Amino acid sequence: MGRRVSAPLTATMAAEIKRLARSTDLAQHEIAAKLHINQGRVSEVLNGKRFPEIRVA
Repeated sequence: MGRRVSAPLTATMAAEIKRLARSTDLAQHEIAAKLHINQGRVSEVLNGKRFPEIRVA
């Protein structure tokens, strides 16, 4: 079996991750599942390691 690869993380996805984290009680792994990405990418966005310049209104 081949390795599963997440879609590339975009600024739009980063904004959606931040919005979901702020406006819902979803855990990081739930946000990742909803967006079909790796939980590690969610963590990187929320900890400011990726797309720190993206703000959520």
